[in-house]
Amino acid sequence: MVLFGTSNLRFGLVLKQDLQKNMDEKILKKFDDENAFIKVTEPSPMEGPQKAALNRKGNQKFNEGDIEGARRVFMTTGYSDGLARVGDFYKSKDRPLEALKMYWIAPDRKKSGPLVEKLAFVLQSMLHEDDEMMEKDVILEEEQEIKND
Repeated sequence: MVLFGTSNLRFGLVLKQDLQKNMDEKILKKFDDENAFIKVTEPSPMEGPQKAALNRKGNQKFNEGDIEGARRVFMTTGYSDGLARVGDFYKSKDRPLEALKMYWIAPDRKKSGPLVEKLAFVLQSMLHEDDEMMEKDVILEEEQEIKND
């Protein structure tokens, strides 16, 4: 009976990995469809006076409290300092994923690094909890099988 339970545990872990892969693909596809991730392949073609004027407008919007308007301007111009300030705002409002996105696009690795580490820790903890729960379920099934025999 124990060998059967061990094989169930292996099967459960393989099944979990397969489900996780499918979930990851579905989640990424959903985000891709909603343009949640911005793909930056080239620097902004905007240069000179037009870019400077838009950055000033973005700074004005930011200072007036129109953070989303400022974010749109900074994203358009690729103004890294502005994007980092928007990230700081999001972080201060307990919106770490949005902050991470701004830091990543900026790119400001000093600010994005700690958030990436926290996110990795949270995900690792969640996966560890799932593994423990699956192992407990297998043990309970084995005990039930032993009682039934």
